[in-house]
Amino acid sequence: MDLEKFDHESHMAEAIDCAREAAARGDEPYGSVLVKDDEVVMRAGNRVVTENDLRAHPELTLAKRAASERDDAGELMMYTSTEPCPMCAGGIDIAGLRAVVYSVSGERAAAIRGTDSLLSSTAVFAAGGGDVRVITDVLRPEGEKLHEAHW
Repeated sequence: MDLEKFDHESHMAEAIDCAREAAARGDEPYGSVLVKDDEVVMRAGNRVVTENDLRAHPELTLAKRAASERDDAGELMMYTSTEPCPMCAGGIDIAGLRAVVYSVSGERAAAIRGTDSLLSSTAVFAAGGGDVRVITDVLRPEGEKLHEAHW
């Protein structure tokens, strides 16, 4: 799988759209899509508030679905509007996803929100011994605008 040939901007735009949809329904602005062979196969937005479930992050939701519903998790890439939190990064690693592409780093999102940043996803992936590839800063200005508008 040549990750450099994927349409990163198009897939990230869809993840950001999922985040906008989440914010519009009252959840925090996070969204993700799973991609195989440069085609979106699943999408999710944050539902922590609307489902009253602290685990309803889009990254964890999609990692869980990939692990339970598909036999090709190792061929999937996740595009997500913001760097996955440690909980979600652990789920991504355990599910065996191939790569994560994000728009806004957790550190930058925390700065916009006015909170402390969490452990980076790359540190979680390294600690888990997985080989999840990470690509950063795709459509970063658009992702930052989403956070700035929400917080």
